[in-house]
Amino acid sequence: MYFFWTSSDNAVSRLSAFIGVDRWLHHQQSEILSFLFMMGGIMVRLILVFFYFSLFKYLFLIIGSPLFAYLSEKTEAIIEGKDFPFSFSQLTKDIVRGIRVAVRNGLWQTVYTISILILSFIPIVGWITPVISMFVECYYYGFSMLDYSCERHKLSPSESFAYIGQRRGLAIGNGLVFYLMHFIPFAGWVLAPSYAVVAATISLYHQNIE
Repeated sequence: MYFFWTSSDNAVSRLSAFIGVDRWLHHQQSEILSFLFMMGGIMVRLILVFFYFSLFKYLFLIIGSPLFAYLSEKTEAIIEGKDFPFSFSQLTKDIVRGIRVAVRNGLWQTVYTISILILSFIPIVGWITPVISMFVECYYYGFSMLDYSCERHKLSPSESFAYIGQRRGLAIGNGLVFYLMHFIPFAGWVLAPSYAVVAATISLYHQNIE
């Protein structure tokens, strides 16, 4: 997080110096303009930090895909009181799909982040952009966790996108807790993905995926 904040701070400072914002504000000698641009700079920095952090967690989701796929299947087996026969081919499909979903969501979040970043330059209105960015990020985290259950119930990627898209609140809620648990040093980093996968599996199990 220190590296993310430092790099985003340097990027904003260099951009500001390149376009001459500091010199222009000095000539204007307006406290209101200085305050608005200061707040805008803070919002841009926060959005960049959220984006950097999300890329790190997507990498974690891709690396941990085999474990998450197995954990989701095991959770449903415990709920139903029976054990699913291990299938290496099915696990491989789950892993490949988990990686594809994580990459896809990362790309879409990048597109939305660029749009939000542009919006952040608008005075006052742009102050809510870090909150929007966080909820977008949480949605895609939750989506990745919910998709393991969708794949196991034979939903195609397009069907999964539509199914989870109708349950945005569930995806955001799952991703939000996943996100907040990362603020607990060490223990939170380990427990967050496990919690998210188990919670997503239980939530969709009681909704009868079709």
